[in-house]
Amino acid sequence: MQLYQSQSLKIYNSLSGKKETFKPINEGHIGMYVCGPTVYSNVHLGNVRTFMSFDMIFRYLKHLGYKVRYVRNITDAGHLENDADAGEDKITKKARLEQIEPMEVVQRYTVDFHNILNTFNFLPPSIEPTATGHIIEQIELIKNIIDNGFAYVVNGSVYFDVHKFNETNEYGKLSKRKLDDLIHNTRTLDGQCDKKNPQDFALWKKAEPQHIMRWPSPWSDGFPGWHLECTAMSTKYLGEQFDIHGGGMDLKFPHHECEIAQNEAAIGKSPVNYWMHANMLELNGQRMSKSTGNTVNPHELLSGDNTFFSKAYAPSVIRFFIAQSSYRSVLDLTDDGLLASEKGFNRLMEAMNLLGSIQASKASSLDIESWKQKCYDAMNDDFNSPILIAHLFEAAKYINQLKEGSETLTSEDLNILKDTLNTFVFDVLGLENNASNNSGTDKLSGAVDVLIKLRQEARANKDFALSDKIRDELAEVGIQLKDGKDGTTFSIQ
Repeated sequence: MQLYQSQSLKIYNSLSGKKETFKPINEGHIGMYVCGPTVYSNVHLGNVRTFMSFDMIFRYLKHLGYKVRYVRNITDAGHLENDADAGEDKITKKARLEQIEPMEVVQRYTVDFHNILNTFNFLPPSIEPTATGHIIEQIELIKNIIDNGFAYVVNGSVYFDVHKFNETNEYGKLSKRKLDDLIHNTRTLDGQCDKKNPQDFALWKKAEPQHIMRWPSPWSDGFPGWHLECTAMSTKYLGEQFDIHGGGMDLKFPHHECEIAQNEAAIGKSPVNYWMHANMLELNGQRMSKSTGNTVNPHELLSGDNTFFSKAYAPSVIRFFIAQSSYRSVLDLTDDGLLASEKGFNRLMEAMNLLGSIQASKASSLDIESWKQKCYDAMNDDFNSPILIAHLFEAAKYINQLKEGSETLTSEDLNILKDTLNTFVFDVLGLENNASNNSGTDKLSGAVDVLIKLRQEARANKDFALSDKIRDELAEVGIQLKDGKDGTTFSIQ
């Protein structure tokens, strides 16, 4: 018997606004689609949080014994600035600014995306399709939507007729928005004059002469609409209806709303049974924004080369920090929070390392089976990783008591404890046991702090030659000192 047959999993469905008992369309099989990155820049840390949440979900579903087909796309064309139907393609703009080919941009940032996810110990998806690899499927989908009367052609571009669709369907049911309200709050934008209504969205855009990325179609040489790409790729690999569709909260409207409309218009079916949305990541209590400078990317967080954090953090520490909050909650990234997570992570890893030296007893003073089920109950409750981690710390406390001899476990219960901890710590949460490496990092930090103090003393004594010597020799071994108003910090290059 597979584990999923003995566990009752509940998932918060954004479509219904409540937790629902999960029942896959085909028993033992799950189709899951998650909107991937638009590869025109380094992956955003907020996106990493979203993908990390679904990596954990993927891991748990696999652990339960489901055969999961996890599809996460790469958007490499068609995503215009400001998620709109007018303006420049994000990838084309980057290519123009750097004077390189668009596909060089795609390649560079796809590699970066994969490198970052590998650093954080992600499992690869089952399929990672690209938008440019599915132009034919998108054209066929547009034909179906036109034939069914829900799209129109203007000057070589094709637009989805939201008002026509809303006569027989419900546009806005995922985001809980009413079309009348959208009409009232919409202002006419430049570049949308071809549309019958501002709420309509592009399925195919005719390419302007300067637009590099273009493909032939029955309507014009052009490119697909951003929303259409995910509908084409998800239904190609998961079928007209599938189990789970995930993404960031910011995609709920209009992107996911448009996906539902496209699928219902083309096929006549609602595509997804369970819509899941990961919430936003903030930095020091404020939304991350390049324009305000309140942002940090994964490379900077991992290297310590930033002005927000006191040190570099290991990938598993960051992963542990993210898992300590529900995927549906807004998460505030702070230095204090990461420092606390680092301590907690190290404490958990130290307990895991102690496990090998624990001796079994003839009797158990702990109810291990009950504790084990609590771990499953946490994950079965909409993947509640914070509650799971609380139970893991409970186990860490047990382990220390076992080591001290104040608690006992039979050989069978000790094996259950080890297996369960390994399952949830490493297989489900995706953490890596580098507590010893962290210990080494802490020692290095201590040594550098000593040198920083010696340098401060040298500067106070006007011994600038010694001050510069300490700075320069640290730089030679890859340790960069940064002097700021709050003192001197360092990063490892």
